Amino acid sequence: MFELLGTSLVGILHWHYLLPLAAGTLAGVIGGALPGVTITMTIIVVLPFTFGLDPLQGLAAMAGVYVGGSAGGLITAILLGIPGTPSAIATTFDGHPMAKKGEAGRAIGLGVWASFFGGLLGGVFLVTATGPLAAIALEFGPWEFFSLFVFALSMVAGLVETSVLKGLLSGAIGLIVTVLGNDPVLGQPRLTLGIDFLEGGIPFLPVLIGVFAFAQIMTDVERMRRRGVAGAPVADARFRVPHLRVIGEILTRPFLLAWSTLVGLLIGVLPAIGGSAANVMAYDQAKKFSRHPEKFGSGIPEGIIASESSNNANVGGSLVTIMAFGIPGDAVTAVMLGALTIHGIQSGPLFISQNVKLAYGIFAAYIVAHFIMVLIIALGARFALRVVTVPKAALFPIVLVLCVVGAYALSNVMANVYILAVFGVLGYLLVKGGFPLAPLILGVILGDQIEINLIRAVMTDPNPWLFFTHPISGGLLAASVLSVAFALWQHHRHRRRSAGAAEEEDVDF
Repeated sequence: MFELLGTSLVGILHWHYLLPLAAGTLAGVIGGALPGVTITMTIIVVLPFTFGLDPLQGLAAMAGVYVGGSAGGLITAILLGIPGTPSAIATTFDGHPMAKKGEAGRAIGLGVWASFFGGLLGGVFLVTATGPLAAIALEFGPWEFFSLFVFALSMVAGLVETSVLKGLLSGAIGLIVTVLGNDPVLGQPRLTLGIDFLEGGIPFLPVLIGVFAFAQIMTDVERMRRRGVAGAPVADARFRVPHLRVIGEILTRPFLLAWSTLVGLLIGVLPAIGGSAANVMAYDQAKKFSRHPEKFGSGIPEGIIASESSNNANVGGSLVTIMAFGIPGDAVTAVMLGALTIHGIQSGPLFISQNVKLAYGIFAAYIVAHFIMVLIIALGARFALRVVTVPKAALFPIVLVLCVVGAYALSNVMANVYILAVFGVLGYLLVKGGFPLAPLILGVILGDQIEINLIRAVMTDPNPWLFFTHPISGGLLAASVLSVAFALWQHHRHRRRSAGAAEEEDVDF
């Protein structure tokens, strides 16, 4: 294992791979730093440029975008009080107050180095855990895979901030999309409505671009019309990052670093929950374990360390999921899964054994990307304010055009652009209605696999009780039920607390 990793690290440092990795990391940092331009949007924009590269070059570039974007969000979170990405939400709680005290350089240093250490610890988990987890996945039959995909869907549908019912309905819409086109086992056309390009089914990348990028842009444009962009740059004439000081501050809090990293890893392994949940949960855990929780939110290092170490560790956890099980951990790894498919590579339990050099090349790219990320932010911190104040009115048209180009370049047909437009409007309407988008995307990604494994299981043995009597399959289905039940209970408790708080406000009034 370590010999392969060492060889891959030496190989990834060759300019042939280092150049796309550095370019991807730079694009990720910039995309993550620009509010409204998510990591998903950035990686979608970068994706068409990887079509002509070999698989490792393309995946190295996307790994760089993922790592750079996860850290880049801290720049706006600290300087403007606006998280550049959802995975930097909790960074604003203490990062911006620290910057307003005139310590913007210290806050950025804490965030960058916490991301670095959390990401490297996540890399250790990625290298050591992917193989054993893939070996466990080899024991899976169609019953186990069906139950695993159902569990993944129930997890993301249950753990949403809005209504649980809306989360489940969003996932159901995604599953319906996968029914369009030919049957994946028998090849019989269904629900094609006489439209030729529907016979091959709906490709998920145009759906992903439309639902996330287009819908996000339209939502932000509407928000811009209602009110101006909030937040003002923090003035710090020195703007010096005290690297040695902040490294000492992080390493003298080993429990906080380790625990926040673990939270990020565990949430990363759970499909489609993502860094937005990881950083908030890690921040909450840090506050609960702290001896002075009342100081959180006033600009203390612990809040920045917890948030940033967890969101980069989350990247490692998400990569474990896609490489060991073939399930995208979030929207970014969904695009990476599409890139693997484009290059004719099948992810899943056999991925490492069948593509050893590529797998360890991805490990090496992930590790090296953290060093490049630190270098880019350290050198560019002085110019960060100029970058993050790019007007959205100038930025969004460029991103939208690149999204359309990316959808068309996937197979050079206008049908993909039409799909992007349709799902862009659908995504916008769902956002307006308060429906979460993540379950829809996961439904589109997992729908075919759920159906294929269900048919395979029934063709092998029509006894439906095998889904429950197989220990792993039965356990996963039980976990699916518990996941939704727990989410319903949590949502009910949240509504009761909100109602109680409202009543107290009325009494006080």
